[in-house]
Amino acid sequence: MTDQPTQTERITISVDAMGGDSGPAVVVAGIAKSADKNPKIGFILHGPEQVLRKLVAKRRVLEGRVVFRDCPDVVRMEDKPSQVVRSGKLTSMWSALEAVRQGEAHGAVSCGNTGALMAMSMLRLRKLPGVNRPAIAILWPSRNPQGFNVMLDVGADVRADAKDLLQYALMGASYARNGMALSRPRIGLLNVGTEEHKGRAELKEAHTMISDFADQANFEFVGFVEGSDIPGNKADVIVTDGFTGNVAIKTGEGTANLIGDLLRQAFKYSPLSRLASILAITSLNRLKKRIDPRRVNGGVFLGLNGTVIKSHGGADATGVSAAVKLAFTLAESGFSEKLAARVASTAVLAQDAAQSPSHSEE
Repeated sequence: MTDQPTQTERITISVDAMGGDSGPAVVVAGIAKSADKNPKIGFILHGPEQVLRKLVAKRRVLEGRVVFRDCPDVVRMEDKPSQVVRSGKLTSMWSALEAVRQGEAHGAVSCGNTGALMAMSMLRLRKLPGVNRPAIAILWPSRNPQGFNVMLDVGADVRADAKDLLQYALMGASYARNGMALSRPRIGLLNVGTEEHKGRAELKEAHTMISDFADQANFEFVGFVEGSDIPGNKADVIVTDGFTGNVAIKTGEGTANLIGDLLRQAFKYSPLSRLASILAITSLNRLKKRIDPRRVNGGVFLGLNGTVIKSHGGADATGVSAAVKLAFTLAESGFSEKLAARVASTAVLAQDAAQSPSHSEE
């Protein structure tokens, strides 16, 4: 039996305990699940200390692995990002991000208000040099061998020009390499068709720019992809603007819930169908696990000086644990530093390309 890692050897995740719909008890249950599976992880937990200490004391696996930061205020789901940025210094969300900013934690996880979390992250952590618009990347169940595709942006900003889409491609490729161990990820640009003449002007321009940078940035550009390719095996990373991406993921979630409801109704239709459900229980459980959104809970904020994971507001303990695992995986791989280096090197390449007579890098 190996010794437990010391606090200095551990990867520390800063957790906003107060942002979720179900309160801090679920968040503490989630980090306990993570701690039970991973002896190398430690936590800084932000929120009302007296409440959190009582919850943590009930989880023996968390003994000696949690540092508390007392925060009297909470960012509510209905709070406007502009208000939170002005008056949120005493909130658990602000405190969680501050721990990353000060180098005390390797990444932050919050189930709170997405808009407020992004605004506060940009204020406290700042954008990487060369990044115009940060993006939110999520994992989408797919037919690919890795089981999931990366999709970004899914709601950080509803706008994106050609240069923004190029940066999303670069950041998405880096995420796929470090978070999913894909050495040369395939990038697809979401459009209304795969033909090169289709789409808005900024999409056509982005198509050219992404293609030009594929070799230098070590990814394969498969060109335009359609909505049906999001869960497919044509690409590993799907690039789009935040408006389109957010509509796509909400549509996907709604469709998945509808199919689940219809399937349950079908198996309850008659005694024979109920018997069939019992006989198929193993296959149904395998399917449920395969498409369970809790297993890939967590949108990654890309383009910041630090790793921030946005967990779903309604996440249960399994979902919170998944978000923490993602934060740990990215921290362990040195993802934030690698992404910063990639963005910086690409900015130099872009400047050289702009000064080149051919406007492309040979």
